[in-house]
Amino acid sequence: MDQSHPIDLLYARLESRRSAGTGQSYTASLLAKGKTECARKVGEEAIETVIAVTTHDRTAVVKESADLLYHLLVLWLACEIRPAEIYAELATRESQSGLQEKAARRT
Repeated sequence: MDQSHPIDLLYARLESRRSAGTGQSYTASLLAKGKTECARKVGEEAIETVIAVTTHDRTAVVKESADLLYHLLVLWLACEIRPAEIYAELATRESQSGLQEKAARRT
């Protein structure tokens, strides 16, 4: 893990909070509720981000996007997915257009 990338730094911090008490760490409390609750929170934050965009509230978009990224990383942690796996998947898509990538998913 590249400890200098902000996503990696946040992931490492979240990982370290996994073993904290649920009364002391929001991250630990989310993880204790399981993958389904973590996924629900990602959906909630995604909706809040979309609402911020549709109301043209730039500040809210920034804040909700940060919340969305945080909850997505918690979900990755709950699913035992490391950021490097996501980076590798993104790298495989660099040589093709988004339309090509979407078409390849259908097969």
